[in-house]
Amino acid sequence: MQALVQDKYQLKTLHEEIDLFDRKLAHLLRYEAFASDADRDAAARRITLKRDQLARAARQMAENGVEFNPSELPRSFRAEPEMSVTEAEAPVAPVPAIVTRRKRRAAAQPVA
Repeated sequence: MQALVQDKYQLKTLHEEIDLFDRKLAHLLRYEAFASDADRDAAARRITLKRDQLARAARQMAENGVEFNPSELPRSFRAEPEMSVTEAEAPVAPVPAIVTRRKRRAAAQPVA
């Protein structure tokens, strides 16, 4: 039996598969029609279990030191961008409102 090579290309493939399962799950929950809620939950559970298995493998590879590009992470792995301390403490100046006046059309003016 051949062992999988744990390198950055395998990790990239795992990230792509995780992103695919995220999209499949979103499609299933939004668009698929099921006879009952129990059927929908069972289908969602199957996809979620497969996705979780891939996610565990990807996180393990990252912990083992396999390099990856942060832009290639699945959308579900990406964290919200953190604000630096200077951005959080910087005062925000209010945006001045721009007031423009519109000219009224004269009612007696013929439209050409």
